[in-house]
Amino acid sequence: MMRMLVSVRDVSEAQVAAQGGADFIDLKEPRDGALGALGIATIAAIVQALREQGSRLPISATIGDLPMNDRDAILARVDAVAACGVDYVKVGIERTAAARAMLDALAGSGHAIVPVFIADRGLDLEQVEHACALRFPALMVDTADKLAGSLFDVLSGAELRRFVTAVRASGALVGLAGALRRPQLAALRALGPDFAGFRSAVCAGDRRGELDPGRLRALAAQLHAATALAPV
Repeated sequence: MMRMLVSVRDVSEAQVAAQGGADFIDLKEPRDGALGALGIATIAAIVQALREQGSRLPISATIGDLPMNDRDAILARVDAVAACGVDYVKVGIERTAAARAMLDALAGSGHAIVPVFIADRGLDLEQVEHACALRFPALMVDTADKLAGSLFDVLSGAELRRFVTAVRASGALVGLAGALRRPQLAALRALGPDFAGFRSAVCAGDRRGELDPGRLRALAAQLHAATALAPV
């Protein structure tokens, strides 16, 4: 079953997403890049507000776009974000020589980490397979430049299929994101990820604007209906 991850920047947006049909709530600042970080106090406030209102939806939060070779800064930020009570901490993994060592460090952090492979320069399948062997709870692929098109403009269907197959074989959840829109639901359904991430598709303007409750409900209804009708 493909579930819907919606990225939000504050308590109000988190409530809109939770009430509008999101299956995962993802905390980030879209004005600061693909994995722009929210302040620690904001992350903690969103988690507290959702839990006090009875929401049990899984919550993830990004740590920001930090250099892949800055191990200490990344791990310190991971600790700070995890301490806010989120279920998962998302960390961007760029296609660099430092990625493998960073994945090893993240696997030993003691937190539920979701590596997010940034696909603008392509995917390194060896890095993906190494991450799969480290037993993270989930792996994602996303794009950094949202103006360059969607994930489907950056990676071929065959590349995405290999990613999904490799991650699923490891037992981890697999997620796809990157300027995804409603017309791509059929292609997403064909790939069969566990979840797909949305921001652009559920904002009235671009992804830096506010969530549109109507767009969000419509997308959730279409995604869940399509999933329910998909063959098993």
